[in-house]
Amino acid sequence: MFFNLNRYWLFLFLIVLGYGLFEYYRPKPVDWKESYSNEDKIPFGTEVLFDLMPELVGGHNVESVRIPPYNWLAEDSADKAKSSYIFIKSLFQIDANDRKALLDYVKKGNVVFISAYRFSGDFLKDIGVKAPQHGPSLRDSAKVFNFVNPLLRDKKGFKFSKDDGTNYLQIKKGTDAVVLAVNEDNEPVFVKVTYGKGQIYIHNLALAFTNYYVLDSLTSQHAFKAISYLPKQPVYWDEYQKKGRFGENQHSVFRYIVTSPGLKTAYYLALSGLLLYVIFSGKRRQRVIPIMNSPKNVSLEFVKTIGNMYYRKGNHANMAGKLVQHFRMYLRERFGVNTATHSDEELSALISQKGGLSNLETEDLLREISDEHGKWTGERLIELNHKLEEFYERTR
Repeated sequence: MFFNLNRYWLFLFLIVLGYGLFEYYRPKPVDWKESYSNEDKIPFGTEVLFDLMPELVGGHNVESVRIPPYNWLAEDSADKAKSSYIFIKSLFQIDANDRKALLDYVKKGNVVFISAYRFSGDFLKDIGVKAPQHGPSLRDSAKVFNFVNPLLRDKKGFKFSKDDGTNYLQIKKGTDAVVLAVNEDNEPVFVKVTYGKGQIYIHNLALAFTNYYVLDSLTSQHAFKAISYLPKQPVYWDEYQKKGRFGENQHSVFRYIVTSPGLKTAYYLALSGLLLYVIFSGKRRQRVIPIMNSPKNVSLEFVKTIGNMYYRKGNHANMAGKLVQHFRMYLRERFGVNTATHSDEELSALISQKGGLSNLETEDLLREISDEHGKWTGERLIELNHKLEEFYERTR
């Protein structure tokens, strides 16, 4: 039986192991999520283009940014060299502070490059551009895109099969803008807007910069030719809108502490002090704590001891007197009856009325205690005690 049990366990283990190996080595399904992240190797990530960016901008530095434009540009002093700020995302969304910071950044002679399908807020309105959208179509609506510049124009154009072709751009009258690329309906999809001393490039096909199309020989030139409009200068690559604030190595509750010199020093001193305390205090032995027993109620034992002493001495009359005295005290505290101020008939009537006893029972009890100074035997004392205990029990 033991052999059969082990055989079943071995069989179960082999099944689990086989399933685990199958799950580990089987081909992973393609993740078509549109992340646009420079760290994603999935089709719609942008790792390939990000790795090639330094070569495309003349060998200049390309820095990934994980904080809002307002915070990043506030750290960028005015005396720094000119630079470009790139945003590639399905939805370009910034608040009023970021929008003002970006526009001020462009006014100083820098460049902003944005490739997105949808734009929220007033950013496009501020630069005189609109991004409308055609209604959905039941047929394949992917369109051919091409550059306006004859030197960049492709003979067949560029077609992105995963794009629905519903997005395009409109330039408001009076806007200092140039159309750089159009779709097959001659609608702008890539424009350059001059703003102050700088330029803003608005591109309406974010998928064109993803790994899937940058590695495709039929469409890769579109991304490279679009990036060629950027001047040869350092580039800030936005990742904040895709992955949130800070990088993976910065996600820590102690980040603020370690980035502040004073707090960092205090933190390490506190840790060192705690470590020393543990080392030295651990060597001390704790004093033995004595066992303290809880106090005992010895009143009952004391009463029993005194009672036994009276009983053994045979002083029954004295004991009977104490029982009668306790009875009178009970009547005074329980019923408010003072035995010294009432006759036996009145006392019997009051006790019967307030205690719920019959007249015969009350008269018998009063007759018994009225002879407290008489001759008392042990049996009579016990009988008196029983009657009194029964009285107390019935009147409580």
